[in-house]
This record gives sequence, C-alpha cells and structure tokens, in this order.
Amino acid sequence: MDDDAEYQKLRRNMQGAQGSREGHPGSNDGISTVIYSAEGEELTINCEAESESSGQRDQWSRGVEFLFSCIALSAGLGDVWRFPFIALENGGGAFLIPYVIVLLLIGRPVYYLEVIIGQFSSRGCIRAFDMAPIMRGIAYGQVYSTALATTYYACIMALTIRYLVASFSEVLPWTYCLVEWGKSCVATGATAANDSSIVQGVSSAELFFTQTVLREPESLDDNGLGTPSWDLVLCLLATWVIIGTILSKGIRSSGKASYFLALFPYVIMIVLLIRAVTLPGAWQGIVYFLKPQWSQLLNPHVWYAAITQMFFSLAICFGTLVMYASFNDFNKNVHKDVIIITTIDSLTSILAGCIIFGILGNLAFETNTKDISQVVKGGAGLALISYPEAIAKFKYLPQLFAVLFFFMLLVLGIGSNIGMASAVVNVVKDRFTHLPHWLLAVSASIIGFLCGLVYMTPGGQFVLNLVDFYGCTFIALVLAIAELLAVGWIYGVKRICSDIEFMLNVKTSFYWRICWAIVAPGLMFLVLVYMLFSYEPLTYRGVQYPPVYYMAGWIIWGLGVLQLPFWALVTIYQQPGKTFGSKFGLAMQPTANWGPLQTQKFEAYIIHRKREADFKSPRGGYLFDNIFG
Repeated sequence: MDDDAEYQKLRRNMQGAQGSREGHPGSNDGISTVIYSAEGEELTINCEAESESSGQRDQWSRGVEFLFSCIALSAGLGDVWRFPFIALENGGGAFLIPYVIVLLLIGRPVYYLEVIIGQFSSRGCIRAFDMAPIMRGIAYGQVYSTALATTYYACIMALTIRYLVASFSEVLPWTYCLVEWGKSCVATGATAANDSSIVQGVSSAELFFTQTVLREPESLDDNGLGTPSWDLVLCLLATWVIIGTILSKGIRSSGKASYFLALFPYVIMIVLLIRAVTLPGAWQGIVYFLKPQWSQLLNPHVWYAAITQMFFSLAICFGTLVMYASFNDFNKNVHKDVIIITTIDSLTSILAGCIIFGILGNLAFETNTKDISQVVKGGAGLALISYPEAIAKFKYLPQLFAVLFFFMLLVLGIGSNIGMASAVVNVVKDRFTHLPHWLLAVSASIIGFLCGLVYMTPGGQFVLNLVDFYGCTFIALVLAIAELLAVGWIYGVKRICSDIEFMLNVKTSFYWRICWAIVAPGLMFLVLVYMLFSYEPLTYRGVQYPPVYYMAGWIIWGLGVLQLPFWALVTIYQQPGKTFGSKFGLAMQPTANWGPLQTQKFEAYIIHRKREADFKSPRGGYLFDNIFG
C-alpha cells in the first residue's frame, strides 16, 4: 500500500484510536515500528504495546469541563484580586487600553498556542518540550514558578476564610473604628455618619485588615517577619485540606467541580456591581478606571504592567494550560473555547475593576480625598479592603452578603489554585507513574502548607509581594520569551501550523502566525529590556526591604531562570552524538517519539510529516517560510 492510501486509512480510523505510547524516548520496551522522518530518513520508533498497563492518560468526562475548568482557572483570583490593584497602581484608564491591546497581541495567541501543544501531545508541560528538548528547562522553570504562586494564592484563600468567619459576627468588624486606631479612622458601615471635619482619613476596613488581621508592621527592619498568627495558620490549614481533597480525586473530580467554580462567582459580582454603582461618588471612580489616557500609551511601565498582569489573568506561561489541554480529546476544536475563555476573562477583569473603582470613588467621597489613586494604599490586600467596604454599605443583611462574597472569593481561589497545584502534581506523576495520585496530592498539600506559614506572619504580605515579583512576574516574563522562541523558531511556526492542520483539519491564519513568531516575543522582549534598564529596588507600600530580602529575591529568581541553561546542558550531554556540534543539533530536534500519544494517530502523523516534506517546497528564506510557509 502506498503512503497516500496508508495515510487516508489511518486518518479514517483516528477517531477510534485507543492505543497510547507511554515511556521515555529511547525506550526499547514494546513494539518497534519502521517509519520515515519528514526528511525521508528511515527511523525506528519504539512504542509500548497497547494493554491495560499502558498508562493511558485521563480525559475530561465531557468536553465542556475543559471550558469551565479554564474559566475557573483564568477568570479567578488573577482577575478579581490582582487586576484591580495593578490597575490602581498604573493609573486606572491609563492601564486599561494597553491591557486590551496586550490581550489581542500576546494573551490570546499564547493561550491558543499552549492549548494546542497540550492537546496535540497529550503530555504535561515537561514532556511537551519533547518538541524542542534543549529548551525543556523552560517547563521546569514554569513549574517552579507555578509552585511559588500556589503557595501565596493559598495565603489569599486563608485570608478569605478569616474574613468569611468574621462575616458571621453580629456587626461586621471592619465597619466600625476601634479606639487604638486613632482619630483618623473613618467608620464605613451603612449607619456611619459622614464627618465633614475630617480632612483625610483611613477607612476602618483598611485598618481592620492591616492592624487586626495581619498585625502588619511598618517595615521589616526592627522585628523581622514575626511569628505566624494562630488564627491565620488554622485558616491556611483549612485551605490546603480543601485543595488536597479535590486534588486527590483527580482530573475528573475537578472537572465536575468546575461547573460551580466557574459560574457561581458571577452571581455575586453582579450583585456587588449593582450595589457599588449606587454609592455616592462611585461614578467618579468608575470614570477614573474606564477613561482612556492616550498619553500613557507611550509609558513603557504601563505596558510592562499590562503584559505581566496578562500572565496572571489568563494563567499563560505557567504550564497549567498545557496540562489541562493534555486531557482533551485529540480532535477537539479548541479555537472557539480559546476565544470564549479569553473574552470572559477580560470581561471579568473589567467587571471586577468597575466594582473596585466604584468603591474607591465612594471612599474618596467619604474621606474627602480628591485623588482616587491615593484613597487607599495599594498592594495585594486591596481586594480585602475595598470589597468589604462595599459590603459595609448594605443597609439590609450585610452579614449575608459578606458570607456570600467571601465564599465566592474562596471559590475563585480554589478554581485558580486547583489548576496550578494540578500542574505541579501531574509533573511528578508523569515522572513517577507508579506513585498513587492521592499520595502525590497529600504530599503537595503538606509541603504547600509548611511553605505557606511564612505568609501567616505579620510581615507575610512583604514576603508575598517579594515572591510575586521575583518568583512569578519576573520569571514568567523571561521564560515566556524563551517559550515563544522555542516553539516559534526552534520547533517552528510552520510545523506547529502543520500539526494544527493534522489535528483539527483547519488552516492557521496569518494573525496567529505573526503574533507567535514576531509580535508577542518582540513586545515581551522590549518590555524586559525596559524593566532591566529601569529596575529599582522593590518596595511594599512605599517601604523598602532590608538588603537580605533583596538577596533572597534574586536567589528565588535565579533558581527559576537558571533551569533553562541547566537542562539545556543536561539534554546536550545525553544526546548520542560524538561531538558537541552533533549533540547540540540533536538536542534542537524533536525527540523520535514526538507526536500524538495514541499509537494509531502517531503512525498517521508520521505519514503526514512525510507527505509535508514531499509536497511542500520552501518559499523564500527561512524567516519568510517559517511564518508564511
């Protein structure tokens, strides 16, 4: 039978393919099949025999579970918690326009790319880099960064549980002032009277958060971080019990939970939005958030903030999307899902921004503050100050709305954290397949709890801010550039488009190709250069850290970024060539068993690659052919 007939036969049977090809490259277990590379060279590929012990990868019970899981992951704490305080720090409307542009030029293309890689390979983020083994360190760095983000997202969930418990009080504790807070405190309950004699004050919600919940010091110079608060430690323990319980059930359990995790928060946010826009002065804050400031489009810092926020809003370049997509059916058309998810994510960010800035406008009105950017101090705690402010304004049943809101925030945190923790657990599971899933989930939860204790200290928010910058934002930017170079230029845009055509039977438009190859990596590289040249020591609420903390921050960053050269050298060393040049060349090429995990689809893919090599001749130079070929 000739290649064309064999190819058509395999394509017809692909929908029913069941076999999987587990194991590591070069394994001699199982079936040896002679096939041909794209260059026409004869290769021998080793595939495991199809059996019950082949370790076939789990799949979502229903295709829609992928959609809802991604919504729960992306439209989560990154939008409701992180987006508002980043927008506040960068001028409200001055930030919104660059954010939308970045969504279209970087966020959506990278999201689609990562989903395609995961679905095509049916591999976790580490093994997905079999497409470009020399760059496998990118995935290790991303998993490291994801693990760090998981620990401090759990901290936000612990604070949320602390507020959830306080919401059952007869009077919400952030609605009134305590004597020890001084005369500058402004009570923000629904029954609190406005005092026109106050020139500028601090809301009771902010003081409750910083003085009662955190017991936060002015700086770390005198007493360091302090000892963990027992009440917050118990909340952190409850957080990891919840995460560990869902993780231990596997992907099918988290898929079923995604329906609730994705939909419930919007009910509460719409209620809060209605309340926020009816507060005095609210529209002043919303206008501040939505009114474009075109002059700020030339401010590179705003673009830096927009790009780094995009990582957290969409959860791109952290390995989680590749992991989620790896559980998809091979032929699932994810293009529509990507458009829906990225659109909902951005609308969620704008919705959360309108709620927050509406409340900030009201706070400015009540505290006689003219500059909305100065009405509260920024930082990760903004959502735990402004949202309670809105709830305090409810004249009827504020406790009920407080319980609903903080339960919603907890649900958002679970949705985000389950995705990130699953990515870390599945990396270990892919490497140590003999270990039971529940054991990995419990171990990850225990380690996460112990690491999270540092955030439960009075100086914990200082540490959170440090880890967020050096361990997540900074690392994500560097590794994202490397990821796009690896996929777009080492593996090649042309080949990834060929893979998409094989998998989905659709052509890839020039929009995706140009964004993957030039626009996304180019913009991120320019922002990275700006960031390095304009670098100033990190501060938290305008307070600098002691020198030892900056050293710790750079160590955290180095451990993530140095994964790239370390694993590159390891990969080059492991290649069978005799010279460095030959080893390097082999490390730049996909592994011999790169392709669909299922045996029958893999065989069809090999023939597809040979047909591509036979019938498509390069057009123009490499650069032109890679993008438009």
